[in-house]
Amino acid sequence: MRDRHVRVRKHAGVKLVLVHSHYRPGGVRRIVELGCSALVRHLRPRPTSVVLVGGEAPDPAWLAAFRRRLDDIPVTCAIERAAGYASEMSARPAAVVARIRALLARVLPDASPSNCIIWAHNLGLGRNLLLARELTRFCVRRRLPLVSHHHDWWFDNRWQRWPEMRRAGFRSLAAVAATILPTAPTVRHASINRFDGRILHRHFRAQAGWVPNLGGPPSPPSTTQVSQARRWLRDQLGGPAPVWLVPCRLLRRKNLAEAWLLTRWLRPEAWLVTTGGASSADEAAYAAALGAAARRHGWRLRLGVLAGGESAKPSVPALLAASETVLLTSLQEGFGLPNLEAAAAGRPLLVRTLPNIAPDLAQFGYRFPQSYDELLVAPLLFDWPAEHRRLAPRWLAWRRQLPRSCRSLAEAPPLLAAGATARPVPFSRLTLVAQLEVLANPAEQSWAACAPLNSFLPAWRERAALGRLAVSPQPRGAMHWLGERAYARHFSALLHARPARAPSPTAGAAAAAEFFRAKLAGANQYPLLWTRTP
Repeated sequence: MRDRHVRVRKHAGVKLVLVHSHYRPGGVRRIVELGCSALVRHLRPRPTSVVLVGGEAPDPAWLAAFRRRLDDIPVTCAIERAAGYASEMSARPAAVVARIRALLARVLPDASPSNCIIWAHNLGLGRNLLLARELTRFCVRRRLPLVSHHHDWWFDNRWQRWPEMRRAGFRSLAAVAATILPTAPTVRHASINRFDGRILHRHFRAQAGWVPNLGGPPSPPSTTQVSQARRWLRDQLGGPAPVWLVPCRLLRRKNLAEAWLLTRWLRPEAWLVTTGGASSADEAAYAAALGAAARRHGWRLRLGVLAGGESAKPSVPALLAASETVLLTSLQEGFGLPNLEAAAAGRPLLVRTLPNIAPDLAQFGYRFPQSYDELLVAPLLFDWPAEHRRLAPRWLAWRRQLPRSCRSLAEAPPLLAAGATARPVPFSRLTLVAQLEVLANPAEQSWAACAPLNSFLPAWRERAALGRLAVSPQPRGAMHWLGERAYARHFSALLHARPARAPSPTAGAAAAAEFFRAKLAGANQYPLLWTRTP
């Protein structure tokens, strides 16, 4: 029974080792910076040093700010390309494994259960299964506590990872599940929403726990910083104009064409601005298609305003505070950090409701006055027959790429299930080709066709014109769930949990099978996510 719980005893020095394939801008990096700060201040025993392990070096400006956030705690980096995304490496698996093993031996030469905590992010995304496997094996041999923090999953509309994983030597779903959801006694699985947490807890019991993200920056940007951000935006956009901001990278799942459709309907004079650019080859075609359409039609759309190498840029919190309105039109999210950041910044938020995170946000006390389930569009605004002809072969091709045992679980998407008869449809369920066809219509024409289909839109338009979109109030008790002390408390409870009995050896495969059934339901099928090409 001795090995069934993690032992982290008081020690002269506890090293907190963060493992992530990259430290590019995005939600995971934000949690790394906020969460690490919370753990350094409030976890007991207190970490006395931090190591960032990854496949590429962090941006120097971000790293400097990260170090300042941690006050007197030394921060070092251990960078090895073999720890990055498998799709961005050309080396053979055996060579990658050798380099990962050498990396771990170099970073953790004297690691023991009493002086080291490993905090790994997004191993469940499946971007480097060799890293996940070798990290787990290393921790098991040394009996090191490993907290595997799951923000996203490879089986959540990222099935293109499956051939990539097979090429790396993982030939079965059971092998993949055992790698990203190991049952080893020193491993703990952290989820960021309760939907995932319930599934993990059913199979891993006390070795799984809910660690919700922090609720935003510890202090708001200063008045000077907000003024500087407004001036910077004016310079970037060529003059003063309202800014509607989407704080995200250029990812297909962010459904950015929908954000632009809402902006041009509700605030035609505004610029829609996204913060990050495309950070992987998988998203390049999507980003290019959006950018080309914006240039062709002269849209007030600025993509990736913070992308690039210039150093004098405002922070995301300053940009949020400097913007008129924030939007989040994502098809899927693990937590919904922009929801909380918009509330913290006192900015109105237009947000698409996601059923896996909405109950958690409600439990924290948040209410979002401008939330909606779907944005319906009239079929006369795009070529319905052509779209229907596109959908069927694309869905079948997507279904064929699934692991054979999963194909029968894949339900038809709503538009195919509804048949070939033209009818109002959710904008989110269209291919990018059809989305851009809708956007090519004059804004007033598409508004006239769609406003009657969405009862909430006329009131929102009136309020937007008057500058009276409602702000999501900051709940009085939110920090009970989302403050730094709460974060360290959730993390510590999971880290030190003492399971009464070990999970089944097949717990990983059983949990994965339950996730597959949920993720392959028709309600979760979006053409934007089937392929990397528009």
